[in-house]
Amino acid sequence: MKTACATAALLFAFAFTQPAIAQKQYGPGVTDTEIKLGQTMPYSGPASSYGTIGKVEAAYFRMINEHGGINGRKIDLISLDDGYSPPKTVEQVRRLVEEDHVLGTFQILGTPTNTAIVNYMNEHKVPQLFVATGATKWGDYKHTPWTMGWQPTYQTEGHIYAKYILNTLPNAKIAILYQNDDAGKDYVKGLKDGLGDKAATMIVKEVSYETSDATVDSQVVSLQQSGADLFYNVAIPKFAAQAIRKAYDIGWHPTQILANVSASIAATLMPAGTEKSVGIISTQYLKEPLDPTWANDKGIEDWHAFMKQYYPEGDLKDAANVYGYTVAATMVQVLKQCGDDLTRENLMKQAANLKDLELPLLLPGIKINTSPTRYFPITQEKLIRFDGKTWVQIGDVISG
Repeated sequence: MKTACATAALLFAFAFTQPAIAQKQYGPGVTDTEIKLGQTMPYSGPASSYGTIGKVEAAYFRMINEHGGINGRKIDLISLDDGYSPPKTVEQVRRLVEEDHVLGTFQILGTPTNTAIVNYMNEHKVPQLFVATGATKWGDYKHTPWTMGWQPTYQTEGHIYAKYILNTLPNAKIAILYQNDDAGKDYVKGLKDGLGDKAATMIVKEVSYETSDATVDSQVVSLQQSGADLFYNVAIPKFAAQAIRKAYDIGWHPTQILANVSASIAATLMPAGTEKSVGIISTQYLKEPLDPTWANDKGIEDWHAFMKQYYPEGDLKDAANVYGYTVAATMVQVLKQCGDDLTRENLMKQAANLKDLELPLLLPGIKINTSPTRYFPITQEKLIRFDGKTWVQIGDVISG
């Protein structure tokens, strides 16, 4: 009798624990039908050419929603303009967290803007995911565990350029133009670290600019006067284009290396003048939409179809639209992995659990990998050279 009663009691208890085991776990901004994410983008200001990234990401999520969403939930991306101004970013992000109650933020763009909010996000334990900046500090899982980058770091990229210079131009005299913030300094550090002991003799001039500057014309003249024959141009598109154009116009024709963040034909090379950009070297980890190599590539074909249907006003020549599409696909994968545990804690856990993720617009051989101690999803790139019409790959995939 006692055994029967005990068995009945256990069955009774088990029956009532089952709903708890299967119970959905939701954080702020999540319901049975919605997942709310927040973002700021420079839709105005000196970095406004990057605004298309937010637009293509919103379009990607619309496509996902039209096809049923993530496990039946629609993604609601609240994307606000911060003008690339850190104080404005702080204001907008506080609104997203405290008033809109987003589950987390996604792809906030800019090193200075993300720097302004990183302490707030980590103190409040709000995911600051896949920030649109390659500063190395976004991989600091020990001190900022709620913040993660996505693209290759600027230091990684600098190492790759250093390898190229040492192999092909070991006697180059290098002049550097960089943005006076953590992003620009990371690019410079990566190059110097990669050059090693030779950095002190090879680098003959370094000048910086502020994003509030009207032009960088005077900086370029100063770099020319240094006698350099290699120009390391690590500026954002507006200033990178000015620098390319000014160098050409004053008759300075060094070997030019251009930051990947400005390697957009539409946003940088066309404003500079494609004829003035021939021979420029940069890096690539995504497929270039104008590269004939991918003329019959299914990933590019699907992207073209997506752009036509969901973002027809987007520029097919702008690599930023390939970038935004691919980061959005990464975020969708993370949300799928979350299942019905859509808490802030699990969102970060799944973001740090991406294993050999291959996406259609990543270059072949490049995969996304993360772990609780690896917050650098992409660490490989290829060198490319502009031929006047498109980027041409030179060499194999390189790890920085």
